[in-house]
Amino acid sequence: MTETLRRIAIDPLSRVEGHGKVTLLLDDAGHVHEARLHIVEFRGFEAFIVGRPYWEVPVVVQRLCGICPVSHNLCAAKALDAVVGAVPPPSAVKLRRLMHAGQLLQSHALHFFHLASPDLLFGFDSDVSKRNLIGLVEKHPELAKKGVLLRKFGQQVLEAVYGKRIHGTGAIPGGVNRHLAIDARDAFLKQLPDIKAWSLDAVALARELTLKNVERHKGFGTVPSALLSLVAADGSLDLYDGGLRAKDADGRVLFDGLDASSYRHLIKEEVRPWSYMKFPYLAAMGPESGWYKVGPLARLQVCDRLSTPLAEAARRDFLASTTGINHAPLAFHWARMVELLHCAEDIEHLLHDEALVMGELVSTGERQREGVGIIEAPRGTLIHHYEVGEDDLITRCNLIVSTTNNNQAMNEAIRSVARQYIEGHRITEGLLNHVEVAVRAFDPCLSCATHAMGKMPLEVSLVDARGEVVSSLRRGDA
Repeated sequence: MTETLRRIAIDPLSRVEGHGKVTLLLDDAGHVHEARLHIVEFRGFEAFIVGRPYWEVPVVVQRLCGICPVSHNLCAAKALDAVVGAVPPPSAVKLRRLMHAGQLLQSHALHFFHLASPDLLFGFDSDVSKRNLIGLVEKHPELAKKGVLLRKFGQQVLEAVYGKRIHGTGAIPGGVNRHLAIDARDAFLKQLPDIKAWSLDAVALARELTLKNVERHKGFGTVPSALLSLVAADGSLDLYDGGLRAKDADGRVLFDGLDASSYRHLIKEEVRPWSYMKFPYLAAMGPESGWYKVGPLARLQVCDRLSTPLAEAARRDFLASTTGINHAPLAFHWARMVELLHCAEDIEHLLHDEALVMGELVSTGERQREGVGIIEAPRGTLIHHYEVGEDDLITRCNLIVSTTNNNQAMNEAIRSVARQYIEGHRITEGLLNHVEVAVRAFDPCLSCATHAMGKMPLEVSLVDARGEVVSSLRRGDA
């Protein structure tokens, strides 16, 4: 006899970037048989970028997202540096690093203060009418204001270097297209004492809320896995450049110092029929056990140290909170604020460098046929890979975005949470929000992560002036 399963859908996921849903399958006894995160939007950038001139790519691919476009602009430019045979001049690299730090700071502030903090402050199953941004503003106006001002600062940095706060044109193949204006630099330096102070406050708050909620929700979504990140040659965290390092679930190094082009041998991608997001895994470990985490929680534990003093002290405090590797999704929030502080300190350091306001901006070299760029985007390791023909047109594009790297980790987390909190209980909005909390901890960017294989279902209808369907045509997904 075939068992009948009840399907519960959380659709749409709230307080995340992009469109997604979670489905739970329960039997008559309330046991959770399956929990899945579905990406339900399709973007198709890897297909329609083919045939475009390579110099358009850094501007086009950033349209994947309105939250982290700078990450795609930078990563594409890094990949195309190789195509034009360029080693960007020092001024360009430092301006790119400033752009990148501003992007991480504004994105981390947005997520923690406005998307995640309502759960952490009010409780996972608190009144849904107050568990939101409006409730945060009413109950904690100063906290909400600091979040807005931190994000505003990061966006101002972007506007000055990237050209616009969203969808600018700052990074180009071989370098960047503008210096930082001196008056903008001086204005940022005046703001930095407040920015650093608020960043320190954010670390303290995230620490308090993380420890409180981890204690209250023991084992919440915690499933051990490998960790992946970029690190500098000296072992410090490098969000813009460096070599790939991975550790297993117990903290043992699996590989270290591998360059960007090595990714194709290290990482394989699996396709599953119920999501437009692929499932990467470490090739040496196979699809069952080779999945991994990326992002702030991974980065702070993969690297040996941070290069800025306040953030490094905060990182050491974070590491001291657990024995061994911390795999708790809720710890992402604390790690994220440590990185926000690191970016504030890094911006201050960069702003004292005269290379930002003078020096060469672009270089070129011997033309190549392909290039791979890797950076640490706010949500984790981001990979862009392009092949270019002799006619300068893109012939192949492959993107593995941060959220895609975390795909299996998110699915494992929601499955764990569902079995801990949903199984055997009467279903309430508050209990279902526990599942959403697990997803939000990863700060997913679902728009960036869509990636399909094969043909998409397509239906076209011709409608007359009265709104009546005259004819329709459907292409199946076979």
